[in-house]
Amino acid sequence: MKFTIPTWITLMRIMLIPVLVLVFYLPFQWTNFATALVFAFASITDWLDGWIARRYEQYSAFGAFLDPVADKLMVAVALFLIVQGHPTPWMALWAAVIVGREIAVSALREWMAELGQRSTVRVAAIGKIKTIAQMIALLCLLYSVTPDQPPRPLPWLGREIFIVGDWLLAIAAILTLWSGLLYLRAAWPIMRAAEKNKY
Repeated sequence: MKFTIPTWITLMRIMLIPVLVLVFYLPFQWTNFATALVFAFASITDWLDGWIARRYEQYSAFGAFLDPVADKLMVAVALFLIVQGHPTPWMALWAAVIVGREIAVSALREWMAELGQRSTVRVAAIGKIKTIAQMIALLCLLYSVTPDQPPRPLPWLGREIFIVGDWLLAIAAILTLWSGLLYLRAAWPIMRAAEKNKY
């Protein structure tokens, strides 16, 4: 198994997940800022490991597998924390849509890979826009949402930043459904063909 610099950076991003959870629950006024800072740093490392891999051609099969796993874990945990801190039906719905889509698309990609058609299900432009909206939304919400216990005041401009994050998360969830449908539409002819060949 080949461990490149991008792979080590990805592993570090995974190790930041328990740090994110721990910082979120610390009973201090600066906790929101620190939580958002941890998430922002993890997001930067996501860009950094990809840039290093492309710039210096440090590719590995393990790194290619681990990078999207790290991204999905970080996003899922951030969403769980946000829903726990702001447990409303809409927030739970947006989180469920985003996590559910990631699970469904990952399963679809795995199935397409078994058919040798993985390139059919690739990241579309709408998926990249969704990712940008989603990351900004999570950053805003982690900064402005606090857990129920122990109570603490919202940080500076917390309410305004929460509104921005809330709307962006809703937009990201809608784009998530849209991009998921695009993935499914691209894979549908191959799925039908595989079903016919089976019988």
